[in-house]
Amino acid sequence: MLQGRRKEKKTMKHRISKINELVRQQVSEIISRELNLKPGVFLTIAKVDTSPDLRYTRIFVSIFPEKETNYALETLKKETYFIQGKLNKKLFLKIIPKIEFSVDTTELNADNIEKILNDIKKD
Repeated sequence: MLQGRRKEKKTMKHRISKINELVRQQVSEIISRELNLKPGVFLTIAKVDTSPDLRYTRIFVSIFPEKETNYALETLKKETYFIQGKLNKKLFLKIIPKIEFSVDTTELNADNIEKILNDIKKD
């Protein structure tokens, strides 16, 4: 009985990771082909995190240059309905997750930690 639950949990995690990858690929394609950003603004999908019930998915984006973060995020939020519609047509799932965009701050946090560690080494 316990072994069956573990297997079920593993299968669900595997399914979620497949869905995350599928959403990442499809949204990346939609953004690159359909979304018009200012010249010189680059947007990359860093991570996709879908809820276990498949109702919601948060898409973390990296934006370059960093000073255009607000512009790019506002553009994504304005175009979310359009992107969601395109995604719905491409995914063949019973439940299509509702998308939400967030900025990926992993690199910024890593830079801050690196600066702190360098300051500690100097002292």
